[in-house]
Amino acid sequence: MSVSGPGAEETEGRGPTVPDEADVLDESAPDTTRTTVTVIIPTFNEAGNVEELLSRLAAGLPAHLDCEALFVDDSTDDTPAAIERAALTCPFPVNVIHREVATGGLSGAVVEGMKAAASEWIVVMDADLQHPPSLMPELIETGRRAGADLVVASRYAGGGSHAGLSGRYRVAVSRTSTLATKALFRSALRGISDPMSGFFAIRRSTVHAHSDILKPLGYKILLELAIRCRPRVVAEVPFSFQERFAGESKSTVREGLRFLAHLVSLRTATPVARMVVFGLIGLTGFLPNLCGLAALTAMGLHYLPAEVVANQFGVLWNFLLIDLLLFRDRRGHRHWADRLGRFALLANADLVLRIPLIALLVDGVGMSVLPATALALLTTFVIRFIATELLVYLPRRDRAKDAGTAPARAESARDGLEKEGTP
Repeated sequence: MSVSGPGAEETEGRGPTVPDEADVLDESAPDTTRTTVTVIIPTFNEAGNVEELLSRLAAGLPAHLDCEALFVDDSTDDTPAAIERAALTCPFPVNVIHREVATGGLSGAVVEGMKAAASEWIVVMDADLQHPPSLMPELIETGRRAGADLVVASRYAGGGSHAGLSGRYRVAVSRTSTLATKALFRSALRGISDPMSGFFAIRRSTVHAHSDILKPLGYKILLELAIRCRPRVVAEVPFSFQERFAGESKSTVREGLRFLAHLVSLRTATPVARMVVFGLIGLTGFLPNLCGLAALTAMGLHYLPAEVVANQFGVLWNFLLIDLLLFRDRRGHRHWADRLGRFALLANADLVLRIPLIALLVDGVGMSVLPATALALLTTFVIRFIATELLVYLPRRDRAKDAGTAPARAESARDGLEKEGTP
């Protein structure tokens, strides 16, 4: 849906009209340069905030900014109708993308809006007015002066405040999340004091150059962009987090769990990092394995079949953690039963392969038992990790299309892993 207020040119598509070269100079602008901006506002049941938000945005808009508001809406209430009504009196174009399926949550909505934007700058802000719309021009101007690719409105920069956070619990969660995130991604988040901020400006070119590797999940889109897009120059503008104007907070325990899953996804973006986490998860599988063995033998089952059955408890435990945390973004390629069956087959084949390999190293190469066992464990672990990536979580291809192209497909898969962002 595309709606425009009085005084705004009708536009086809979702991006604001880019000015002609003859119109670049504007005497009313402080530096005589016009700039196009798309303000992306993800919404979920925010009908009570829309009119006030657009009113405040228009009130603080300088003449040299060609602005468009783009709502990406996942609402189940009358938010789309509220946007359409408010747009009638808005002096700049207002567009709406309404999503029937809220893929990726708030972050997914922002990325969808970014892909639709055609402006030089993109500003992301919430609809609840906790992010002051009047600060938007300062974000753009700071970015232009500093030559920055990303400008973050920070609650923790000098002069900023998180006063609008309700209750000590939310303040504690926000602080803890910020500290944990900065500790995990020290290099990528250098110069960003508030990686949890949902209010920032980013150059469209920075996003579009990396749009193919964005994997949004949950509501912390700034973290996704900072780590995967790696903006060269980052600037900050302090701001005071405001009280919500209307409606209720969308922060829930479920969103918190999605945030943790997103952290794992970002931290394991490279094959080496994934292999490390794969191994750590594998180590935790010893606990259900041993507990199962103790329970089965206590029930009178002979220790040999008990070993085999107990091993399956560890396999199931490992699969659940790996499926939920490590390869969450690839689960849609196969049915869960297919993934579990393949994973279990590989995990049990590991045992079958390890014993002959140890025998070969001891009897054929002359190694002692302990070094041979350690080398066999390492070898089968690496083989199992690679096999899990390729046989369980690599997307399936059409058989007819793949006929005779197995070598090319394997090479493509390796290239894709090498090109993923490094946190």
